[in-house]
Amino acid sequence: MAMGDDQWAVSRRTALLGAAAATTAAAISAPSAAALAPDDEAGWAKIAALYPVTRAITQLENGYWGSMATPVLAAHRAILDRLNRDNSWYARRAMVKDQAAAKARAAEAMGVAPEEMAFCRNAAEGLSALISQFRDVGPGDRILYSDTDYEAMQGAMVSLARARGAKAVKIALPRAPTHDNLITAYAAAIAATPRLKLVLLTHMSHRAGLVLTVAAIVPLARDAGAQVIVDAAQSFYQIDFKLPDLGADFVGMNFHKWVGAPLGVAGIYIRKGMTDAIAPSAAEPDARPDSVEARVHQGTVDYSAQLTVPAALDFQRTIGTPTKLARLHYLRNRWVKPLRGLAGLDILLPDDPRLHGATTSFRINGRTSTADNIAITDILLERFGIMTVHRAGLADGACVRVTPSLFTTPAEVDRLVPALRTLVPELAR
Repeated sequence: MAMGDDQWAVSRRTALLGAAAATTAAAISAPSAAALAPDDEAGWAKIAALYPVTRAITQLENGYWGSMATPVLAAHRAILDRLNRDNSWYARRAMVKDQAAAKARAAEAMGVAPEEMAFCRNAAEGLSALISQFRDVGPGDRILYSDTDYEAMQGAMVSLARARGAKAVKIALPRAPTHDNLITAYAAAIAATPRLKLVLLTHMSHRAGLVLTVAAIVPLARDAGAQVIVDAAQSFYQIDFKLPDLGADFVGMNFHKWVGAPLGVAGIYIRKGMTDAIAPSAAEPDARPDSVEARVHQGTVDYSAQLTVPAALDFQRTIGTPTKLARLHYLRNRWVKPLRGLAGLDILLPDDPRLHGATTSFRINGRTSTADNIAITDILLERFGIMTVHRAGLADGACVRVTPSLFTTPAEVDRLVPALRTLVPELAR
């Protein structure tokens, strides 16, 4: 029997109750942390208590994805319950408005208009679309990327070059990076690359944690007649910026890392007026030229992840990105500074706060292979109870990545110091 208007209204209000209550909880449950000092342990303990993470090990590998805080997890569960209960009745009717609201909140956080962004499942998916569907590359042209870029994005650049008869140029960034020599390295590479059409820049590298001053490099590429695609997967909501601040017309980023939304939600940005520079998805050959959403064809996805983005942003707002970054810098420095100068240990980033966030990687002298660094992470976990991850692909070899999070305590980070003081003399060559 068809449901009448009154019945529909009552049912909808009832069905939304759990999700609305959970979303409200996300906005009010976290203590206000906007004024927290980086070393206010009583205050940060209240934040950490909202993360239901294991303490069976010391978790210093938080660059993969972000754990959801308790109020965000509650909102996600309520939305999952709604989707499971009401299925297509909700998905094909009321969910359209809820998706629009989630997209509006996501766009606001990105600093863009809703029509300039689209959801996707992860930054790799979105960036792959931006790169592979970039139109202005043809036979004999060149495209530029570096050893710090994400593996899948390097692969997308190589595939683009092969498909178009172009040449992919890979550069190695300075071994001892500084704010100035990174800009100089890109300036030299851009100047030395004729017929350059596209440059890939990674705002924060997933390997060593290196942060590029993207806004200073983009004009160099533009002056050479090239466009820039920016990978902001690791930097978004870890560093305090909006996507247009980067100066690029095309950006991919994640909501499931430092925003703390559920796994499976990310976004792409294409500046208004530039959408036609990226071809539509092959699944949407007749898409409107100005439709950003048509550049990544989603099909049926986990809608709950997208719909939880507002709750995650509400929670993050109680902390504030500058306060978060100051805490992450503090935790990072707890292990880096005592170990700086230890014989046999190479810490891959300097202490210039412009060049790092939470993440910094290290290498033990002579241990440059992927196998070496997998073994180091195994030893750290098995002997010392510390979770880290190896990263390969830098021009001078593999390394071990260390990334604290907001729930990490100073005591947990401090455990890495004696562990490496013990381990480095055993393994250094």
